[in-house]
Amino acid sequence: MRISLSDAGKRFNREWIFRKLHYSFESGNSYAITGPNGSGKSTLLQAIAGALTISEGKVTYQLNGNAIADDAVFKQIAIAAPYLELIEEMTATEFLSFHGGFKPFLPNHTIPEMLTVVGIEKAAHKQIRYYSSGMKQRLKLAQAVFSDTPVLLLDEPTTNLDASGSAMYLSLMEKYAKDRLVIVCSNDPHEYVFCSQSLDIMGYK
Repeated sequence: MRISLSDAGKRFNREWIFRKLHYSFESGNSYAITGPNGSGKSTLLQAIAGALTISEGKVTYQLNGNAIADDAVFKQIAIAAPYLELIEEMTATEFLSFHGGFKPFLPNHTIPEMLTVVGIEKAAHKQIRYYSSGMKQRLKLAQAVFSDTPVLLLDEPTTNLDASGSAMYLSLMEKYAKDRLVIVCSNDPHEYVFCSQSLDIMGYK
């Protein structure tokens, strides 16, 4: 998978969040998007995901050398982010089953196994609204990491996680991220310690 940004820019009203961005992201590599709080990292990530329309330039997607239509990009991308909501009336089991109906999970991974890996198997049949913030983050990571997609986008992935949760996250990256295109938005080096390349958004203002 290859995602390319050409002269890309995004603005809200008269303020440019980023502009004149030329960059390519490719499968098999992990990238960190860095910058201070409020610098636009999440905006850039959403533009890469195709969830936001850029104001100038273009974003293109290729899989095995073939162009992917904009309306089909979502099938190739999984994302975990603080601003994405869970369906809190569902249990974790129901939520992952519902999600799997739209985007298949990695082969040979059952929902009970996924919940065990992220450490919330004991709450598998509890409504998500009763989860702690850390448990909800673990479920978000499960939803994204176990989706069978070539692209994995993570925005502040250890938000609300304790030390054991942060270790679990790094274990997930070690086991499930190696052959994918992974992009991590963060200003915490611990979250992107495994990333081989870095893009500082402050260089595109």
